[in-house]
Amino acid sequence: MIDFGLAANGVAIGVAVAAPIGPVNLIVIRRTLRYGWLNGFLSGGGAAAGDAIFAAIAAFGLTAAVDFVISFETVLQFIGGFFLIGLGLRTWFARPHFGDEEPVNASGAMAAVFAATFVLTITNPATMLGFIAIFGGIAGLAAAGEDYGHAATIVLAVMSGSILWWASVSGFVSLFRHRMNDHMLVIVNRVSGVLIFGFGILILARVAARVLL
Repeated sequence: MIDFGLAANGVAIGVAVAAPIGPVNLIVIRRTLRYGWLNGFLSGGGAAAGDAIFAAIAAFGLTAAVDFVISFETVLQFIGGFFLIGLGLRTWFARPHFGDEEPVNASGAMAAVFAATFVLTITNPATMLGFIAIFGGIAGLAAAGEDYGHAATIVLAVMSGSILWWASVSGFVSLFRHRMNDHMLVIVNRVSGVLIFGFGILILARVAARVLL
């Protein structure tokens, strides 16, 4: 029988982890403004998949996976930082045209953006450690690994919460899409590019400071 209280906690965790404004939110917002609700929503799918993996590691108590991520935390953060810098530069120099519609079934383009948001999520060890801390701090979640049914419920609930967040963000942003034009798209790209680039620099600065100090 489904533990609805446990499921509700999982959904809340999924929303809470996805909600903070960061590179993935910027990507989803930008693609929603340019291509529409469904494209923006699917762009958040990679982040939801990454959240589900981290939730599974925490829920099933996969100690070996935790040790692996912690051991390569610095390397992962370097990869994520450089990835964000490259993505920020690419976003800045892009010249979007509002009339250039990208079909939702353009599998190559959607696979690329799915992979981008997945990489951004999976290369952030803090997300996984956050899941572990949350699971250990909420009654009933810490012991989930002892029961595969409960653990699976939490993982699915967390992924559902993440998906709910991306559906809400893309749905809200799409309400303003009809006001967009080429000039405004360029502004959105420039602002997004600077912020994403800044996130990358911040991550690299933190890693460098930790390594050097």
